[in-house]
Amino acid sequence: MTTTWSSLGVPEETVRLLHGNGIGVPTAVQAQAIPLLLGKRDVIAHSQTGSGKTLAYLIPTLQQLDAGSKQVQAVILAPTQELAMQIVQVARTYGEPLGVRIQPLIGGAAVKRQIEKLKEHPQLVIGTPGRIHELLKQRKLKLHEVRTVIVDEADQVFDLGSSREVEEVLRSAGRERQLAFFSATFPAVMAELEKRWMKDPARVEVEPGQRVAASVEHQFVVCDKRDKVEVARKLVRLLNPRSALLFLNDTDNISNWEAKLNFSGFTVEALYGDADKVKRARTLDRFRDGTCQLLLATDVAARGLDIESLPLVIHLDPAVDADHYVHRAGRTGRMGRAGTSITIITPDQLFIMDKFQKQLGIPIQQVVMQHGKLLDASEARNNGNSRTSSRRGSGEKPRSAVQSAAARSVRHGTEKEDSLNDSTAGERSGQAAGRSFKPRTGKGAVQSGKPAAKAKSSAKAPTKATKAPRERDRKDKGAPKWLKAKRSEQEQS
Repeated sequence: MTTTWSSLGVPEETVRLLHGNGIGVPTAVQAQAIPLLLGKRDVIAHSQTGSGKTLAYLIPTLQQLDAGSKQVQAVILAPTQELAMQIVQVARTYGEPLGVRIQPLIGGAAVKRQIEKLKEHPQLVIGTPGRIHELLKQRKLKLHEVRTVIVDEADQVFDLGSSREVEEVLRSAGRERQLAFFSATFPAVMAELEKRWMKDPARVEVEPGQRVAASVEHQFVVCDKRDKVEVARKLVRLLNPRSALLFLNDTDNISNWEAKLNFSGFTVEALYGDADKVKRARTLDRFRDGTCQLLLATDVAARGLDIESLPLVIHLDPAVDADHYVHRAGRTGRMGRAGTSITIITPDQLFIMDKFQKQLGIPIQQVVMQHGKLLDASEARNNGNSRTSSRRGSGEKPRSAVQSAAARSVRHGTEKEDSLNDSTAGERSGQAAGRSFKPRTGKGAVQSGKPAAKAKSSAKAPTKATKAPRERDRKDKGAPKWLKAKRSEQEQS
């Protein structure tokens, strides 16, 4: 039996909005998490990226808010500005028809403006842990009426060192508050916080053996480090995606890659983690509307990005571990759509692909670019062997480049030798017939039987008489006049 939104207890007004946005039925994580959150349970939801986790916690959270209250009743924490703003947009879509006021509290934005907005008495605040903690310390944000705390991309929130800020939020919230962690991976720090802050949490694990969406195709290309830019350029030309997200490990390399890809004729933008909120938002808007084809980013900058129908992710550097690979590859193939994840590695990084395959239980296929196509490496090798076999079958032996060059050299030498032999034979045959060969005259002529070197050496060598004046001139050079006169007298006598 198919689960429906109504059967999960979602109000009809929200169901109509969901259908209007093309979301007909709930996903697996939504079907499991919504009843638990509506039942006031603490929840740990472990589901692959792109599986619909945002609506899984937003729908029950919005449903439980009192739109007539002037107190903050729920807090949603996200690791990055971009993810927080995406959650805000979805929350406003489904919350404003219910009369719920929503306030983003995001790092990088003007603090004074956010404080002014808090005077409008929002029921739901969504933001980054650092900014919310800052406003708590300034006593501009009061959370004593909070009944629900959601941590989205919880593994990344804690990986960025925000566990202290999260715990401050939990201390400031009401004692009977509900806590939920949503994430694609489950690091050790989450287990520690679970023991300390959760009460008998319910677990939601959707396809725990499949951490990456099945609709994503995983591939890798091997090349030398110096060829990475050229390989990336050829991949984009070959696949020609509407848009592609390119991941790097080091922020310092982003500007270099951006310049090289721009030079190749692509429209490229870079997403820097330390850029201000407005600049990052504009960059993402240009990427989403297709003005920019390629977006360069690090793991932190692109964490949680939801780019609708993103077809391609390219790892210019391999992910640092399997968890980071999950989040990178999860930017494509969202909500069951097809996607491709390609990693560019050097030969000494092959072990990384083997490790990811074993840890994630997914096949990662080696591919090569050949004849304008992206082929499986084994298929390309078989094609090469087939061509070799066909040449052998026709009696032609395949030659390497070195062998071909050697053959050309041998042919050239043979032709030259044959020419000399023909000339010698003609001279001999002419002599035999009684004809005489007249030597050439003029410059470069060689006399019969006398080499040119000998002819040059036959010139008269300088005598002792001609050497004397030269020797005298050498000695007189720089000598005083009286010494020159004395030498002249001696020579005359």
